[in-house]
Amino acid sequence: MIPTVPLVRYGLVVLVAVFAAGCGSESASLPQGDEPAKLDAGDFVEGIDHPYWPLGPGNTWVYREDGQRVEVTVIDQTKEILGIQATVVHDVVTEDERLVEDTYDWYAQDKDGNLWYLGEATKEYENGKVKTTEGSWEAGVDGAEAGVLLLGEPKVGMSYRQEYYEGEAEDRGEILSLDEKAKVPFGSFDGVLKTKDTTPLEPDVVEHKFYAKGVGPVLALAISGRSGREELLRFTRGR
Repeated sequence: MIPTVPLVRYGLVVLVAVFAAGCGSESASLPQGDEPAKLDAGDFVEGIDHPYWPLGPGNTWVYREDGQRVEVTVIDQTKEILGIQATVVHDVVTEDERLVEDTYDWYAQDKDGNLWYLGEATKEYENGKVKTTEGSWEAGVDGAEAGVLLLGEPKVGMSYRQEYYEGEAEDRGEILSLDEKAKVPFGSFDGVLKTKDTTPLEPDVVEHKFYAKGVGPVLALAISGRSGREELLRFTRGR
């Protein structure tokens, strides 16, 4: 699914310093591979108002993907991870009204506007019963490391780790464009952020994701390794 990507070495102070430099050096200092994050809870703010994905309480997105319905809701609670109060996002995937997947994702925004991905608890269902929890992880637990999902000051060419839990969740992102267009059932958008998402766990799979300002993820397209299109049907604001 779109949000869970649904694909650190250095501390936030270093990230801020490098953002002022050229694009190549910026990517070098963004979270990469399995390198440890050094996150300070004091560097994070309450709530998430990222322009490309405003995660306000009650905000809800409904997507369609190959016959499945994906509903993503920001619930009014937090989860403490590494001392950081992470925003909790609930993803529910159904097909013909049958539960396919039930996931809680955890995000937090730092003072520089970067949206960090701190983990997820996911369950996949088959015939009404939990089939697997594969893909679940939490930053700081069992070697798992936080990643960046969206940058506060994105630039074309930046690449970064989105999540890391060895063998389970190793998604990576790269910014391809800041001026794309996207048309989905919910509407048409200009000035869209386009990313390329990959993972070494499935090296043949490439996905492009599109984020519209003030709305969030609106479209995800499987480019290689698989087929599929996930598009936004509805977006409603909470409070």
